Formats: sequence, structure tokens, C-alpha cells
Amino acid sequence: MDKYSFLNAAHTAYFSDLYNQYLENPDSVEPSWRAFFQGYDFGTENYGLDGEIIEGVSTQIPEHVQKEFNVLRLIDGYRMRGHLFTRTNPVRDRRTYSPTLDLSNFDLSENDLDTLFNAGEVLGVGPKTLREIVKHLDRIYCSSIGVEYMYLRNPEVIKWWQDQLNKNDNHPTFSADTKKYILSKLNQAVTFENFLQTKYVGQKRFSLEGGESLIPAISNVLFYASKKYDVKECVLGMAHRGRLSTLVNIFRKPMNELFSEFDGKDFEDEYIDGDVKYHLGLTLDKTYQNGKTIKMNLVPNPSHLETVAPVAEGITRAKIDNDYDGDDSKIIPIIVHGDAAVAGQGVVYEVAQMSQLNGYKTGGTIHIVVNNQIGFTTNYLDARSSTYCTDVAKVTLSPVLHVNADDAEAVVHAVELALEYRMRYKKDVYIDLLGYRKYGHNEGDEPRFTQPKLYKNIAKHANPFKIYSDKLVAEQTIDKDYSAQIVAEFKETLETAYAESKEDDSSKVREFMMERWKGFVRRGVDAMLEPIDTSYAKDSLESISKVVSTVPEGVKFLRKAERILDGRAKMVFETDTLDWGMAETLAYGSLLEEGFNVRISGQDVERGTFSHRHAILRDEISEERINLLNTNPANKGEMYIYNSFLSEYGVLGFDYGYAMANPNTLTIWEAQFGDFSNGAQIIFDQYLSAAEDKWKSQNGIVVLLPHGYEGQGSEHSSARMERYLQLCGNDNMIVADCTTPANFFHLLRRQMKRDFRKPLIVFTPKSLLRHPKAVSSISELASGAFQEVIDDTINPEQVKKLVFCTGKFYYDLLAQREALGTEDVALVRIEQLFPLHTDKIDAVIKRYPHVEKYIWAQEEPKNMGAWMHIAQRMELVKLEVCSRPYNSVPAPGSSTRDKRRQQQVINAVFDIKN
Repeated sequence: MDKYSFLNAAHTAYFSDLYNQYLENPDSVEPSWRAFFQGYDFGTENYGLDGEIIEGVSTQIPEHVQKEFNVLRLIDGYRMRGHLFTRTNPVRDRRTYSPTLDLSNFDLSENDLDTLFNAGEVLGVGPKTLREIVKHLDRIYCSSIGVEYMYLRNPEVIKWWQDQLNKNDNHPTFSADTKKYILSKLNQAVTFENFLQTKYVGQKRFSLEGGESLIPAISNVLFYASKKYDVKECVLGMAHRGRLSTLVNIFRKPMNELFSEFDGKDFEDEYIDGDVKYHLGLTLDKTYQNGKTIKMNLVPNPSHLETVAPVAEGITRAKIDNDYDGDDSKIIPIIVHGDAAVAGQGVVYEVAQMSQLNGYKTGGTIHIVVNNQIGFTTNYLDARSSTYCTDVAKVTLSPVLHVNADDAEAVVHAVELALEYRMRYKKDVYIDLLGYRKYGHNEGDEPRFTQPKLYKNIAKHANPFKIYSDKLVAEQTIDKDYSAQIVAEFKETLETAYAESKEDDSSKVREFMMERWKGFVRRGVDAMLEPIDTSYAKDSLESISKVVSTVPEGVKFLRKAERILDGRAKMVFETDTLDWGMAETLAYGSLLEEGFNVRISGQDVERGTFSHRHAILRDEISEERINLLNTNPANKGEMYIYNSFLSEYGVLGFDYGYAMANPNTLTIWEAQFGDFSNGAQIIFDQYLSAAEDKWKSQNGIVVLLPHGYEGQGSEHSSARMERYLQLCGNDNMIVADCTTPANFFHLLRRQMKRDFRKPLIVFTPKSLLRHPKAVSSISELASGAFQEVIDDTINPEQVKKLVFCTGKFYYDLLAQREALGTEDVALVRIEQLFPLHTDKIDAVIKRYPHVEKYIWAQEEPKNMGAWMHIAQRMELVKLEVCSRPYNSVPAPGSSTRDKRRQQQVINAVFDIKN
């Protein structure tokens, strides 16, 4: 008995805290306790510090202490596994899990139910009988809310959750007014869907029926955030399910406009093609009765599920940086997912992984999953391998609340808990809103084809409004007539708006975040070709050069870094031959002085994949990150540059969102290699190339894609130029392939100096970063402008062959011409591939009166690169093409073969027999 006498003196609550501490870090507890806890079942077969079995321990521990520990084990069992045994599924029998929470699994029995145990103190209820303790545990962990939090690892956070859940046994105590408000929002959700089902039978609307409690959930969390935490803004990203109800019942979209969209009326703007109604976004300033105002942004989204998530996060971060001076407590991102999508779409994992990274964190996101328990026609058992659709949350140790969507009060209580957690710990939290989908994937589907049993249950299941209304009547919060009255009033509102819609001739697309874009106008292709003054005073450029080539006082850089700075100074002040990296740096520096911000992110962008940028240097002693551009006292803006995690889809989506919310920030995403952009193709297809035409959303995102054939194999040669050119429409984006540092300098400056924004795709070089001929003078930066076309300098009277090309291949052709000593071949560089400046190209053509052959030359295969685009768009002359033959891969893996094929193209240009 002496060996375990310490057990008699210890308090039961102390046991529990010490055991949790042991689970977190066994070495942190005193050795005798550690030996005790190492035992299986707290003593029936204990292991000592060296792993030896201590026989007979169970007989040495006092029986009442052993029982207390068994009750503590029961409590921990509920905390860790209670979510598996909740009453959260409104239409299915819950799957069975083993072991259960039966008393026998904790060495307890019904004979112990009326025994008083001090273990009740860890639930905040004091000493209680086992019967009462089990009742409390069941109410806390196994009723309408199941909570997963015991894996969070941080004892303080775990304790916070336990304290919150112990309050009122994890059940809310709402006032009568709050209950009526919840009922009113449920009424809006249910009546709205019923109205649409009556007026627009069979039309797609991706109804919220079965998950209507989402509406009071979002509405209440916004009000609560504004009231308690003075939150000023919310950014909401969500897919289709329930979007129309959210637009009308939370974002107050004019109902007559929605009904006009259901009627299929054409859009009022001839130059906007618009989008289907369940993709559109909206911005609203909402003022509550208490005088608090919150700005709400529902982000427009495409059909590609979860694509909107990184975009919403980027918008949020942009506003944190620029509107709230870095204070992430003033804005909340909310992402509404579908159950199949949150489990199946990889970008969800990417967004989760960026949530705590310096360049991407937004102070925590509230994720709400509208869990229909089905994806299109796929049962949830076929839709994932994990237990829950929300198990991605565990990657970032984010808590999850599983809630019965039929229990409206539990849903509202859960989102308020989630908000409390987000505001306190600035981390993500997930709510799994477990409901059902009343109809098929869309309202024209027949779900009984694939889920006959489930939909038999759903057909006879009452909606959440009826369930909650009956509950409030039973508890005498409302009388029987109250519900009928509010339904009738809202129906009348819907009917009035429906009648008004019949008088409308067209539909309209409301611009998203209009206030962010004051002073910017929509421009067409003519404006895109107008010259813009991008010059910058030479003395100012020299001043910036001095800043970025000088070690700050009190800082010690590595010798290699100091040599880089010496090289910068030499370029500007001695040789006057600026390379690509220096011209790029001066572009950023000039914009910062003019009051623009600069944000760059991507894999290894601080140094640059090819070691050309070195935007961030580190103090050799303190390892402090130093951005020399930000040390310029003349700056009115700030530069942010972040090495991203190994993501393209998520990061480009994030930066697109950032640019969407900040037109005065030069926002750049750089791919490590150009072909890496393949992983982000959905963002290119659905946002960059199409958002202005679909949603009136301008965006100035710049995408840098390293491109050029240097014998690096199939994957690292081509940025798939042809794909972006194929996406180009009338005026939707800009595609450029510069050959000089000065032209790149002016291109970046032009992007910000215009009164409109278009996405800019730039095929950036690799070998040209240090090519002796790819240099510019500081005067070309100071007084020049962007050149869409760069003509040759040879005598036009001698030219018999006019060769058009783009990018790095120009220098390969130039080297061959110099080797041959010929002067009858002119090389004209097309620096802007879209929109083509055909007037300038035509002027160049007319300078060469004796041309016999016009050629487009490219290093890519004939079915890739810019050829097909040029063939379709440049109809000024009859062009022939010199390229590699059609191929399924951009380049061979053998550098020898690659050089041979490259030379064959060059030989064809100059009529050299291979």
C-alpha cells in the first residue's frame, strides 16, 4: 500500500489534469505518477519505468480510488469517443462503433450508478452519483452536438473546450427573442425554397432543403461577431447548395432580380455574358438594430467545387493587410463546403495547410459543411475512406463540431462556440452540419434511382422549421398561430417581388466589392493597346539602386550576399548593363515610391528559382529577414514577398483573391517552372480568363511562368503557352513574352499605371537571366516604354526573309545569324502575344519592301507554343512556320536530342540543310 499511498491524498480533479498532462508529455509528470499512468486500465497491469510488469498493483490501490479512476476513464472515453455515439443524423441510423461507452468497458457496472464520485468535479458539477455523471456526459457529448477536440495537443486549448462544453452541458440558453429570430430565419429558408419549387418546377436551384439551419447559423454568427467582438467584415465563400437562399435571406439580394434570372432574361449589359444565378456574388453593408454595421462579401464562384475557398482566403488577407493594419480580429472568413467536396477535393487540404503560414494566414477560418450525406448520386460510404468528411481538419489540429441540422438551437450554439474559438486562438474550426438533401443533386433529378431507402425516409421527414416551431409551441415561447403568421407574411413579400420581376426586361450582374474598384473602369482591347507612360526619373532609379546594393547599418550579410550587392551597384554605376533581376527590382522599387504595394508569392520566390532575385537577405548573426526595398525612406508602399508551400492551385487562388480585393497592389504569383501552373489550371480557366465576363470582376494578378528550351526535359521546358493563348478572348487578359530587362520593367509598371486591371501572364526566361545580350541601360528604364513589338535594326532594303518570334528563341536565332554573317533575314520580336498590336506589326512589315517569305519561328512543337494563336490572329501576311514537328511532349528527356532538334528548327529558318 505504501507504494501507492500518494493516491489517497490526491484530489480527483487533480488526477484528471495530471493524466491529460501525461498524455501530452509523459516526461513532464513526477516518476511515481508516470509509472502509475503507464499501467493499462490504471493499475490492473502496470508497467514500471523500465518496462517491467508490477504484479498485484490492483490489489494495492484502494478500491474507492480505483473506482474514481475508472470514472475518470469513462469521462475521457466520452471526451474522446462521444462524437461517435451522438444523435446527430436526422434521417439515417448511425453506424455502429466499438468499443462503446458502456459502463462495463470501464470496469464499472449498474451497481455503481448510485455511488457518489468526486470525479464529477472535472465536469464542473461537483461530487455526483455515477448516474448523474453519465447523464451529464450524454448531454454534453452525445446529444445534438458531437465534438472532436482531444487530439489538439495543447492542454490549455483542450481545457478551454472542456470548460465551454461543461457550461449548461453543451446546451444553449437562448432568450425568447433569440429563439424567435432563429425561427424567423428558418421560416425564410424553408418558405423561400417552397416558393421556388412552386413557381419554377424542375429548375436547377441546388436547394437548401434539409440543411435550412445554415441560414440562422450564418446570420447569428455574423450578428454575434459584430456585437461581441466588433468584427467589421466577413468574407463568405460557398458553392451551390443553399447559395440562393443565402443571397436572398442574408445578403438581401433583391428578390425580383433573382426571379428575373429564373425567367432566363438576358443581361442588360451587352458586353457581359454573366453567369448562372447560383454562381453570382454580392457585397452588402448590413446595420443591426444595435447600430453595429458589418460588411458582408459573398464571393462569386464557378462550378469547380472548393475553388472559391483559396480565393476567399486571399480576399480576407488582402483586407487584413490593407484595411485593418494587420488586425485579423476585424474580419472573419467563412467557407461553406459540401460533404463530398470537402472530403474529395485536394484544394481543401491545400487551404488547410496554408492556414497558419505567414504569407497566407487569416486569423482562422470558420468552415461549415452542409452535409447532405451524398455527393451527386454517390453514397457517403463510397465518397471517402475517412470516418468523417471533415477529417481533413485533423491535419491542422482543428476542432470539429458535428451538429444535427434539425436542431436549430444546437446549430446556432455550435457556430457561436466556433466563433469564440476562432477569435481566441486565431485558428480554423469546422462545423459538420449533418442534414440531408430533399431532392436530387438538382431539382430535376430522381434520387430514388440510387438511394430508394434514404429518400423514403426523407419524404416523410418534417422540415427544420416545423420541428423547431413545434418545440417553441410546446415550451410556450410562441403560440400556435405565430408560425402561420410569419409564413404568410414572408410569402406575401415573395409574391410581391415575383410580380415586380415580371415588369423587368432584363437581368443584371451586380459587381462584387464595388467600393474597392472606385476610379477603375472597364476597358476593351483598344485601351489595352494604348501607350502608357511608364518612365521613371533616372536619378530616382539610381537612388533605389543604391538602397538595394547597400548593406544596412548594423547588419552583417554573408560574403556571397555582399557580392550580389556589389554586382547590383556595378551594373548601374559602372557598366550600365542591367540584367533581368535588377530591372525587376527597380520596377518594384519605383512602384513602392509611387504608393503602390507589391506582393509576390510562390515556391522559392524570395531568392528566385534560378537565383536571380534575392529579394530577401538574412543577417548572418540574427538570421533576420531583410528586404532592402522596404528600407527605402522614399517609399509610400510596402513590399511583401513570401516563399509559398508546395502548392499551385491553392496559392494562385489565394493570390487571385488578394488581387481581387486590392487593385492598387501589384500581386504576383510565380511558378517555380512554367509547367507547374498545370496544377492550378482551374483558377486560370474559371477566374483569370473568365471572371470579368461572368461577374464584372476586374483583376490585375500577374503570373510569372518560366519558359524556354534549355535541355531540361519535357516538364521544365514549356510553360504551355498555347493553353493561355487559347483562353484569350476579346479583352480578357494580357499575355507577354519579353526579351529585354527594360521591357519587363515597363510591362510591370504598365500593369499598375492604367485605370483598369486585366490579368497578366508573363513567360519569363531562365537562361536570359544571365545572358550577356539580355541587358538594358538605365536610360531605357528611365525614358522608355513597353514595346509590344521590337523591330530589327538591320538594313530593311536587304531583307528577303522576315522572321517573327518571341522570347528566348530570338537570341538563339540571333546567334545563328551572327555566325552566318547574313543580313537578309530580319528578326522581329512579338513581345505581347495578346492582344496583338497588329498596327505596329503592320508598320514593321511595311518597312521591309523586298521580303519574299514571312515566317513564324518557335522552339516548341508545331501543336504547341504560339503558332496556332499567331496563325489565327495575325492575318496581315501569309505566314509559314518553322518549329519542331507535332509531338505529344514538349521536349525530349535527352539534352543531346533536344539540342539537335533545336538546331534543326534554326537551320530551317536560315535554309541550312540539316
